[in-house]
Amino acid sequence: MTDQAVEAGDARVPAHPPAQSEFLGRTRELKELRADIERAGLDTLSGRKAPRARVLLIAGRPGSGRTALAGELARQVAGRYPGGVLRARLSEPDGTPVPLARTARELLTALGLPTVPGAAEDDLTAELRSALADRSVLLLLDDAASAEQVDALLPDNPDCLAVAVSAGPLTGILDVRPCTPGGLDIKSGLELLSRRIGSVRVTVDPRSAEVLVEECRAQPAALELAGGWLAARPKAAVADLAKQLRSLRGELDEATPLARVFRLAHTGLTAPTARILRLLSLAPAGHVDPHTASALAGCSVGGARATLDELVALGLLRAVDSPLPQYEVPACLHPLLRSLAETRDRPAELQLARARMLERTVRLLHSCRAITETGNPQVRAKLLGTPRALRFPTPRAAEEWLTVRRPALLAAARLAVADGELDTLARRLMSQLVRAMVAHVGTQAAASDLYDVHRLVLDVAERRGLPREKAAALLNLGDLDARTGRTPQALARYRAALDAGRAADDPYATGRAMESVGGAHLELGDYDRAADWFGRALAQRLAREEGADAARLYGRIAAAHTYAGRYGEALRNWRAAAAGHRRCGDVAAQARALSELARVQEYAGRPEESLRTCQEAMEWARRADDLRLQAAVHLRLADTLEHLGDPAAAALHRAAAGRMLEEGPAAGPDGGRKAERGSNACEIRSASSED
Repeated sequence: MTDQAVEAGDARVPAHPPAQSEFLGRTRELKELRADIERAGLDTLSGRKAPRARVLLIAGRPGSGRTALAGELARQVAGRYPGGVLRARLSEPDGTPVPLARTARELLTALGLPTVPGAAEDDLTAELRSALADRSVLLLLDDAASAEQVDALLPDNPDCLAVAVSAGPLTGILDVRPCTPGGLDIKSGLELLSRRIGSVRVTVDPRSAEVLVEECRAQPAALELAGGWLAARPKAAVADLAKQLRSLRGELDEATPLARVFRLAHTGLTAPTARILRLLSLAPAGHVDPHTASALAGCSVGGARATLDELVALGLLRAVDSPLPQYEVPACLHPLLRSLAETRDRPAELQLARARMLERTVRLLHSCRAITETGNPQVRAKLLGTPRALRFPTPRAAEEWLTVRRPALLAAARLAVADGELDTLARRLMSQLVRAMVAHVGTQAAASDLYDVHRLVLDVAERRGLPREKAAALLNLGDLDARTGRTPQALARYRAALDAGRAADDPYATGRAMESVGGAHLELGDYDRAADWFGRALAQRLAREEGADAARLYGRIAAAHTYAGRYGEALRNWRAAAAGHRRCGDVAAQARALSELARVQEYAGRPEESLRTCQEAMEWARRADDLRLQAAVHLRLADTLEHLGDPAAAALHRAAAGRMLEEGPAAGPDGGRKAERGSNACEIRSASSED
């Protein structure tokens, strides 16, 4: 059968035509592969226990049915592996190897395990091997470009099995005997044709049908296209197609049977359909939906979908089982489409098609985010002005679209940055992608994807000499590093962001970078440097008369002095923080500052002062009408009273705190996500006027 795209943790199968889901032939190959599973390896023969998973290799050219053979083998033996089947594609449709870090992260996600954003490739592959050490799984690795790719993912567990699909031998992996599938047997080839065009046309001229199978060298992909060509021409005889393929053999001496059938199929298309087909070679990672095709071709969404369905019927495109209309370009046809596009279409037309596709993606992402902000009248008015085809009816529909299209959206960002000539569109795309992810998924859940996008933003900013955006990207990456415990790396990012912010003369970036440098030093236990950097950030805030931020920084300086045991400095700064919050009218922040002031007074051995400050903090907490804050102050009062030798009063305050915590509003199921969405760790500050 034809090659099928296989992705990590993806159980998708083609939806059209139904015949493709039924495996044909390959009895000998399947028997050999199953026997190879039982074969004693070199370690067993030498008396040692196998240290790693057994590797089976299916080697063949794209279109030979190698992926379908691997999938059928996995289906037949899956019952032996209670841990399930993990699938990953190791090359992009254009042949570019997929980075190991991305593959390992997708496989870990498929196992339901969290991954650290920005983790190194070696760490992720080691984590994957550790996760598979006590699981019996079948690992299907499609389109492997090298032995190194496969070797890094192999579990150190002999109870696992790895089935690798490649164009050739994987030199470097021991004890692997490749299975090289040739063409189908004649009977299976005829059955494949019959499924596409009906048995009558094969039965009335069996000899011509056999000749056609031979002209296609019984290659499944070529037979699929031949069947699609005949199915679209009910009056054409099988002999006519065989004759045309024979004549093309002389014109295209170096072409494979698949290339000849594809050339014939492309020639038979109408000019608009043929153009759309060629432009699909530009689709990110081979993932296509009606909007992508519509933007590439500059036609309506409805017209694009009709064309895509037509191409599916012809075997030139594969439909994906998905809640939304989704298609994929067969990997074996991608190089043929790309070559044809480069020869038939002008470079300027291809670049314009890429730009249209990216612009459409930006608008869809903007609409995806805006549907979550309809409480804002300006956003609602702007959304209503968007064409109906680009709007989502509900936030749930937008989130579903974002989830389904996630691989294509991330691939679009990577391709836009790699292009190098569409950086303005790339910046807008990444900005909207980050905002949509934060709005629907949340910063924590999308952290790995956000880290990759921010690195792309940094690449563009450095290439284009954009210090303001470079500073923002470095700050975002530093925040994500800090959240995952990579504080030294975060500190380096923050220092680089400070330099970029100064180069851009951006007070926001420089102020945030200085504060972040201080926070990193605080985390590393260098309290003197932390207080110094917080002080630098405070001087800038005071100079700009940013009272709320200045009050917050007074509190951070006080915390650093508290950790260092300099209680006098801590008390002075907590008082300044409380005064600053009072001037800004932030009653709750003032109450928190007073509560912290009371804590330090207690540390400094002034329990009576601490008690008076706690009582003042309680008064402001009541004015703030914040039950949780009042409960925290009650607990602070209880600690102080215990130190003053009044356990009865302390017990009363603890009981009051307990009642308030029980009565306080519980966080809703999305409460944590809403808090994440307010974080500035995922902003992309861009010169773009589009919000």
